[in-house]
Amino acid sequence: MQKNEFIQNNSGLKEKSIFNTVNLFNDGSTVPFIARYRKEMTGGLDEVEIATIRDLAKKYNDLRARQTSILSTIDEQGKLSPELKSKIESCFHPVQLEDIYLPYKQKRLTRGEKARKLGLEPLAKAIMSQRGGNPEVMAERFLKGEIYEIEEAINGAKDIIAEWMNENTSVRARLRQLFEKRSVLQSKLVKGKEFAAEKYKDYFDFSERLDKCASHRFLALYRADREGLLSIKARPDEEEGIQALERFFVKGHDECATIVADTCKDSYKRLLRPSLENEVLNIAKEKADKEAIQVFRKNLRQLLLAPPLGAKRILAIDPGFRSGCKVVCIDEQGSLLTNTTIFPHPPQKESSKASSKLFQLVQAYKIDAIAIGDGTAGRETENLVKNVHFDRDLEVFAVREDGASIYSASAIARKEFPDYDVTVRGAVSIGRRLMDPLAELVKIDPKSVGVGQYQHEVNQSSLKDALDDVVISSVNSVGVDVNTASSYLLSYVSGLGLSIAENIIAYRDECGRINSRDELKKVKRLGTKAFEQAAGFIRVRDGKNRLDDSSVHPESYKYVNQLAKKKGVTVNDLVGNNEILDGLKNDEFPDMDPYTFKDIITELKKPGRDPRKKAKVLEFDSRIKSIDDLQPGMLLTGLVTNVTNFGAFINIGIKENGLIHKSNLADVYVEDPSQFIALHEHVEVQVMEVDVSRKRIGLKRR
Repeated sequence: MQKNEFIQNNSGLKEKSIFNTVNLFNDGSTVPFIARYRKEMTGGLDEVEIATIRDLAKKYNDLRARQTSILSTIDEQGKLSPELKSKIESCFHPVQLEDIYLPYKQKRLTRGEKARKLGLEPLAKAIMSQRGGNPEVMAERFLKGEIYEIEEAINGAKDIIAEWMNENTSVRARLRQLFEKRSVLQSKLVKGKEFAAEKYKDYFDFSERLDKCASHRFLALYRADREGLLSIKARPDEEEGIQALERFFVKGHDECATIVADTCKDSYKRLLRPSLENEVLNIAKEKADKEAIQVFRKNLRQLLLAPPLGAKRILAIDPGFRSGCKVVCIDEQGSLLTNTTIFPHPPQKESSKASSKLFQLVQAYKIDAIAIGDGTAGRETENLVKNVHFDRDLEVFAVREDGASIYSASAIARKEFPDYDVTVRGAVSIGRRLMDPLAELVKIDPKSVGVGQYQHEVNQSSLKDALDDVVISSVNSVGVDVNTASSYLLSYVSGLGLSIAENIIAYRDECGRINSRDELKKVKRLGTKAFEQAAGFIRVRDGKNRLDDSSVHPESYKYVNQLAKKKGVTVNDLVGNNEILDGLKNDEFPDMDPYTFKDIITELKKPGRDPRKKAKVLEFDSRIKSIDDLQPGMLLTGLVTNVTNFGAFINIGIKENGLIHKSNLADVYVEDPSQFIALHEHVEVQVMEVDVSRKRIGLKRR
């Protein structure tokens, strides 16, 4: 099977789209570039479909490499027949491929292998044939060497037969189906772990059909098993499994058939069941991983594309009690202007002094808005700030702190602020997140931003690849201002990477402001291919060419000139002039494909438009200071902080987030909560239940 056929069989996408997309990848193109600027070649595939082609191409290459390795190993053993070679080369299912390889796999010295070395394989074949005869009589001629008893010989033959049963590809396929469809997932408390496993109390004696187990529940059980608090197993009814083996191998009612039937039990319990149980648990884990990663992908994208406040002067506060509140002022570019510490909360309680200091800073640095971290002492600090009578109208925003401490201790933060400690860096990060969440959050490991679902239990390599795709997609969907972006933000632009991004910063520092996209060609190591991939996602504000501040790619500037010439206007007159743009028809420009024409017209109507919404202030209920203030029936305003497969977590202005279980999310059945609620959404909720001891709050969406 060829690569493109493999991709088509596993994706259902059109052959031509796959062919062209694979060629584009081979030519060094990236997912964002292909999705945005090569629609005519892919047939308009989106980023998800293009990434699927990329991933399936890699899977094909990995399978081909595994086939080659297996063929080489079997050939070295002198056992590679033409039929076996053909069977291996035509197998593109990883589990089935390993089934074929199993009889030839290098093993430790098994019971069956020991029996073979003692010369018992002919006896095993004779018993397995079940053609009549007395097995004890058959065994007598094998009483030699280390074998002294007939029972020893028969047991050795059974060990060989058990391995034949285990290595039979047809049997494994039948039992695999049984395990996948009929396995029951069970969990039991590990003796003596009652106290440590308290949070898993619901699963101390739990069972559920494995194929019905929700991904978040499976990952919770998986975590508990890894922590040594619960033990889990997944298997179908034992008798059903043994009977499946007997139906396949037992051919009569003689004494040999009785031995084969007895061996079926041993092979199932000792070899097949442990192997297939691990396999079915791994399959369930992979499925749960995919669902959890998908949840994380959706949340991360919404987090990265959270509404920015824009280029404003920000006073940012990283709240704290005993250690005080770190306060910083940053300018419109996010540069640090000043920093100080105030102590408005216990034990110092210098609220008056703190209020006075905040007033002075707002006045002195012409502050436009205030950002307050939503962690410890966040609500108390917000109340303090709102009681200060500033000399101007200021919006006060609660900003999520997740990952700020990770950033503040990172090499990136040390490079940006070598002369300041982690508390100052953390406060700056909070302020910058309000200004432009995307530009700041790309500096932090996505796993640390607090929007995942059992992210530490899923396959870390798969998680990293998926989240990297989300970051790259988000950055390129917004576009990057080449004159203000950090090297870290620029590194996510299609075709660049950190090395070229740092070269752009070095060029900017040496030569000053970059005035056109074309000027990027002067940057060290930014060659023709990198320019092609990156240019459309780079923004040059107030540059020489109006189109440089749009998503129109430089390769399409000639088309824009054609449009302007057709209407007898300049390009500048064309940009934003919907009346003229609506009057243009694709058939008037035969050398312009429909995808490019449509994208150009759309972009010229709103050039450089940021796809993100604008930041809005959320006012929490002032009556609620802690979980003790909550009562069932209360109506509150909240902010969505995380969306999982089982519901949404809501910040209602206190330390503990409430949970809207998906059953309380809408008046209809909810399978996927993300279809009904989104990260950062402002919602009206009703308190359903409050468990103060376990710090749990149940909510219902109004």
